[in-house]
Parts: sequence; structure tokens; C-alpha cells
Amino acid sequence: MAVVGYARVSSSGQNLKSQLDKLNAYGCDKIFQEKISGIDQDRPELKSCLNYLREGDTLVITKLDRLARSAVHLGQIIDRLQSESISFVVIDQQIDTTTPAGKLLFHMLSAFSEFEHGIRKERQADGIKSALDKGVRFGRPKKTNTKLEMDVICDKRNGMTLSKLKSKYGISQTTIYRILSKHKDNNRFCRNLI
Repeated sequence: MAVVGYARVSSSGQNLKSQLDKLNAYGCDKIFQEKISGIDQDRPELKSCLNYLREGDTLVITKLDRLARSAVHLGQIIDRLQSESISFVVIDQQIDTTTPAGKLLFHMLSAFSEFEHGIRKERQADGIKSALDKGVRFGRPKKTNTKLEMDVICDKRNGMTLSKLKSKYGISQTTIYRILSKHKDNNRFCRNLI
């Protein structure tokens, strides 16, 4: 009957130390460690941890959000643990699924975490909308400017091929077409060549 710990941080810049200290203090025989986002479905250490557990073992984590990417995923893990007679303990939230009170608290916390995730997504969407309303632009900065556009148009009107334009200016064919389309009715560039 092993006591197995699982610790995870979302990025390599974060530290596992506080989780490891708590898991060691709890008495974990083995601890699986992972530095990867909770949203990422491919979490090799979590898979290894779940495959390592046997009937009668106990899985210990410090917080619910360290284990699963959603309430549904958390429920799936708990169902698997229960079907294999594996206990589940969350140190910081004092959840122990071997007790009725622990089971009840677990289900309530699971619902709250799903609610919190929904609120976070809603706030993020509101923030993006607000930024767009204020004129903030997302994505890569444009590679072109007026001088570059003028040079491309002049060279094209002088007979330069698309291939040579791409090489000379280091821009894609799509960008060249966009420039030409944008200025197709505008004769202000290269007037002397028209």
C-alpha cells in the first residue's frame, strides 16, 4: 500500500519545492513531478503516476488544480481511482475520498472550480473585446510600410517577377499580392513609369 504523490507547476519558471515539501511531510513513498500546463492533455508524468498506482494505494496532491485540467477530467480521474480502490487525498483542501465528508467536499469543490474556470474565460473574452475597442492590435506586426510598398510597386511596374520581388524584399507572394491589390487603382507611386 504505497502513498504516491503528484506535483505539477504550469511553467518551467515556477518552483515545485513547496508542493514537494508538503508531499514529503505527508509521507509519500514516491512522487511524480511535472512542469507543464494543466490544459495540456499530454502529461506523461500524470499518466505514469496513474499507471503506477495499485489497489490499496493512496494518491496525494497538494491542490485540486494541480491534478486535472477541468472538473470533468478531475471526475474521470476520481472515478478511475475509486474503481481501482485507490484512495485520494488533497492536502491543502483537506479532502480524503475514503470518508463521506471528503467525498461531499470533493464534489462541491469540483463544481466551484468549473464555475471559476467559466468566469475566467468570460473575463478574458471581455478583456480582449475591450482591448479591440481601444484599437489594440493582436498578432504579428505588419512586415510592410509605405516605402516598402512603393518600392515593390515600382519594381513590379518595371517588370520584376514575383520570384525576384520575394527574394529582394524578403516577403511572401501573398504579401506582394496584398500590396499590389491595395494600390491597384492608386497611381501616386512611380508616376513617371506609367
